[in-house]
Amino acid sequence: MASPICLPLHDRIPLRNTLQRTLNIIILFLLLSLLTYRFLHLKNHGGLTWLLAFLCESWLTLTWVLVLNLNWSPVIFKTYPDRLLQGVHELPSVDMFVTTADPVLEPPIILVNTVLSLLAVDYPAQKLACYVSDDGCSPLTYYSLVEASKFAQLWVPFCRKYDIQVRAPFRYLSNDPIITFSDRTKEFQHEWKRMKDEYEQLCHKIEVAVQKSVPPRDFADFSNVDRNNHPTVIKVMWENKEGLPDGLPHLVYISREKRHNHPNHYKAGAMNVLTRVSGLMTNAPYMLNVDCDMFVNNPKAVLHAMCMFLDSKSESKIAFAQFPQEFYDGLKDDPYGNQMVVALQHLGRGAAGIQGPMYTGTGCFHRRKIIYGLSVDDLGSTNANLAEDICSKFGNSKELIKSVADALKGKTRPPNSLQSCIEAAYQVSGCGYENGTSWGTKMGWLYGSATEDVQTGLLIHKRGWRSCYCTPDPPAFLGCAPSGGPATMTQQKRWATGLLEILFSRGCPIFTSLFAKLQWRQSLVYLLILSSGLHPVFELCYVFLPAYCIIVDSHFLPKVQEPALCVPIALFLTNNINTLHEYLRAGLSVRAWWNNQRMTRVSTMTARLFGFFSVMLKIFGLSETVFEVTPKDQPSDSGGGDDHDAGSFTFSESPIFVSGTTILLVHLTTLVVSLLKLQYPPAHDERGSGLGEAFCSSWLVLCFWPFFKGLFRKGKHGIPKATIYKSATLAFLFLFWCRRTAMG
Repeated sequence: MASPICLPLHDRIPLRNTLQRTLNIIILFLLLSLLTYRFLHLKNHGGLTWLLAFLCESWLTLTWVLVLNLNWSPVIFKTYPDRLLQGVHELPSVDMFVTTADPVLEPPIILVNTVLSLLAVDYPAQKLACYVSDDGCSPLTYYSLVEASKFAQLWVPFCRKYDIQVRAPFRYLSNDPIITFSDRTKEFQHEWKRMKDEYEQLCHKIEVAVQKSVPPRDFADFSNVDRNNHPTVIKVMWENKEGLPDGLPHLVYISREKRHNHPNHYKAGAMNVLTRVSGLMTNAPYMLNVDCDMFVNNPKAVLHAMCMFLDSKSESKIAFAQFPQEFYDGLKDDPYGNQMVVALQHLGRGAAGIQGPMYTGTGCFHRRKIIYGLSVDDLGSTNANLAEDICSKFGNSKELIKSVADALKGKTRPPNSLQSCIEAAYQVSGCGYENGTSWGTKMGWLYGSATEDVQTGLLIHKRGWRSCYCTPDPPAFLGCAPSGGPATMTQQKRWATGLLEILFSRGCPIFTSLFAKLQWRQSLVYLLILSSGLHPVFELCYVFLPAYCIIVDSHFLPKVQEPALCVPIALFLTNNINTLHEYLRAGLSVRAWWNNQRMTRVSTMTARLFGFFSVMLKIFGLSETVFEVTPKDQPSDSGGGDDHDAGSFTFSESPIFVSGTTILLVHLTTLVVSLLKLQYPPAHDERGSGLGEAFCSSWLVLCFWPFFKGLFRKGKHGIPKATIYKSATLAFLFLFWCRRTAMG
């Protein structure tokens, strides 16, 4: 048997997908057949309806070609952390970043659990540092972290002593401990009870602070603070001065300076400040970033990532290791379609078979020197070339420039103490520090998009680097998915907005594949994701086609007596069989499949449509896009989503719900018209509307069934009256226009 040192630290395993390839090719053939039929009969049928249908189906066909490219050669990676521990004598340092922005939308107890799980990972403590960015400059957030750092001194040793697997206390302590043979001691039982009591006291302190106020002592820096206009606040909350491997990692709180007359660039700006401050204090060659709600579910997560970076066959190629986004306590059958299990599997595994998965903004390990702008071509450069123009790129902090030079050369020189770097850290956290530098444009996290993660990952791939998709068992990180309609729509709108901003920028993947080192197939993967922001335009046209045809007594689908009707029927059935097979193979239910199909239509016609409009307004200079924080739910001890109303769709006063309600009212009306036509059939020729159009309207009503129920419910589960009135007006105007067109 080979020595563990000689064995690879990871394996790249291609996945067999013959059935999926076959179904995808069949769907593409049917789409091309439908386009051919449409084109050959365009002259006979003519009219705006057939032209719009042809354009929409052409877009769908193009999209499917991109899907086919993504799913053609999926791979997964298997990592071996035990081999890493045996073969690598000294593990590299890792700086861990956590970002939060609003203590109301992102409750502090969620952040606390994420930080505690990071501090307790299986990795030498002297090699770790945790930096928390608080963009809300909240005394409540800081107070919660102060109390959490005290609890961590008990929690981290407890986890290591008993090899606890889930190290977020709200998850582990929510149930009675599972006693194994090694745990059958009164000592463990006593310590477990103590941990539970201490954690409950921590939660109580935070709850009291939320309801009343933060104790005034030691919080002078937060007095009279405006969250959008305040100086920098940096606190070293815990420092592992002795460098103990079994101690507590460094913990640093950062709230960067904000001023009204300086753009803050939202999360991307916060990440760049974290990068600079950590570069001064610890300058680890690797950086992990997680959202405040995404705790470590696998204590060996850092080791799994290092298996990808330190393996000799990939050491000089891998820029970042992306872990999949997975969620805890998800609602049963995914009623909001936001757990995205199948979609994320396809995207991660499919892209991993090309140049690598996209950076998704959380659960990702980066090489620091690549975030600093290093390209593949720079690997053979001399140190002098790497340091050229370093001042103009990174700013005027001498301490930061020195740390950047060390990082680019692969050197790590931590300071004597973190406190000695505070003055320089304040300088690089100032809102004007980036003026005249390359931060946010050529290095660091990029500015100009609400999805800074995708834009930053695209730049890294553009420079010739690869990424990897790391899927250990159990999952490395778990987060919380939005549990309501408004929160889901906020998330979807932000994604659509950010992706379109990238598509219409100079970083469009088509150009970068021609003039940079982005592989052609990888550029098609990015094009598939970025162009999803345009999908609402074509789908909106297609959604109103059956209603228009029924009202004006026309048709855009083949009639019942035409053999060509078999093509759209076969396309509909094959596509649904294909997606259903994917969900069943992923271990999901038929209801979960239906919920995701339904919510794809709903989110496309509501949140993503509004995202498209917001980008159009930005392009024409009428308004600027705004980064909207997705609300996070307070962790529950009961776990699971068994509440009777948990899966019931919720609404708000947001105008996002107007378009969906309008579509529902239009198609309810057209279904009534269709039924009247069946009862009193008019005398018309072969151009009249048929069963195809009626079926489309029925299908759309099913997709928007939560909106139908919302018409008759009250409270958060009912559609607000103002939204109904606006939607009814828009529906009436559309139907009136259809009748006028028919009469004309």
